[in-house]
Amino acid sequence: MSMTVVVTRNVSDRARGFLAGAMLELAPGVYSAPRISPAVRDRLWTVLEEWFPNERDASVVMLWQERDVPGGQAVRTLGSPPVALVEVDGLLLARQQRQRPSAL
Repeated sequence: MSMTVVVTRNVSDRARGFLAGAMLELAPGVYSAPRISPAVRDRLWTVLEEWFPNERDASVVMLWQERDVPGGQAVRTLGSPPVALVEVDGLLLARQQRQRPSAL
C-alpha cells in the first residue's frame, strides 16, 4: 500500500462526491489516501474511467509510488492535455502531445 493522490479539474459533483467518500479532500479537487491498496486504487480508477465520457472540459490525474517504473512514480490521466511519462537517459519526463492550431 502506498500514498495515492488524485487531482481533478472541472469534474462533476458526482465524481467529487465519489472520490471524497474514499479519500480525504485536501483542497478543492485534490484528494489523498495514505494507505490504499492497489485493488481499491484500480477500482476507483475504473469508476472514474466509466464516468469520464459524461464530463465536460474535465481532467483527472492519479499518481502513486510504484518502484517498478522509472522515477518510482506511476501516473494515470483522463482528459486533456494527455501526458505521457517517458524515460530518457534514466530521467522520467512528462511529454505532452502537440495540439494543432485550428484552421482559420
